[in-house]
Amino acid sequence: MNTASEESIAGQAVYSKNLLSIYDLWVLGISNSLIWKCRTKHILRWLNQNLTSNHLDVGVGTGYYLDHCTFPNSQVRLGLLDLNPNSLETTAQRVSRFSPEVYQADILQPLPAPPQRFDSVSLNYLLHCLPGDLTSKATLFDHLTPWLNPGALISGSTILHEGVPKGLAARRLMRIYNQKKIFTNAADSLDELQSQLASRYTGVELKVIGCVALFRAQFNPTTPN
Repeated sequence: MNTASEESIAGQAVYSKNLLSIYDLWVLGISNSLIWKCRTKHILRWLNQNLTSNHLDVGVGTGYYLDHCTFPNSQVRLGLLDLNPNSLETTAQRVSRFSPEVYQADILQPLPAPPQRFDSVSLNYLLHCLPGDLTSKATLFDHLTPWLNPGALISGSTILHEGVPKGLAARRLMRIYNQKKIFTNAADSLDELQSQLASRYTGVELKVIGCVALFRAQFNPTTPN
């Protein structure tokens, strides 16, 4: 485990075993459909479109997407990277059929070298939970560089504050979550997300559904950082 910052530790502390036990119902069921207006099936479909069988998931949540996704073939190498031990334990048990490699680390800090690089990485509902603005959060992409093979696919989803449509319920819940430090996305915008990805990767694509931005890109080592 690398050395986590106090901000990162505080941000992930909310994910207790009790909260994780209702996460799928509240976040993936109710919130995605009724508040953020991006049904979970859209995020799962996006993951399936950008998935290889040598895959790393960062910010693992409960492991719902990894449990329901469709890997291209049966020979799966799966890595799980998260700071929160409860999320790692819950997800590792849920996808134990893949014998996942488990890495406990703060993605906002330099990562230890992996035993083998990955061909794809997913980051679902991670960015809006991290401390700082998108400029500082995007350092995670630099930290992932040594973990990725050339041509690796980067994909994910995040709830944005600016540049996306927000209904009354979304605005209110987002405000509450930011006050409680569950979210730190008050400065997160679609334009800045595009800029941070484009400065590092090729083939950047973003799709907005409700308050959620789905993103994907490709790692090209010749792309200037």
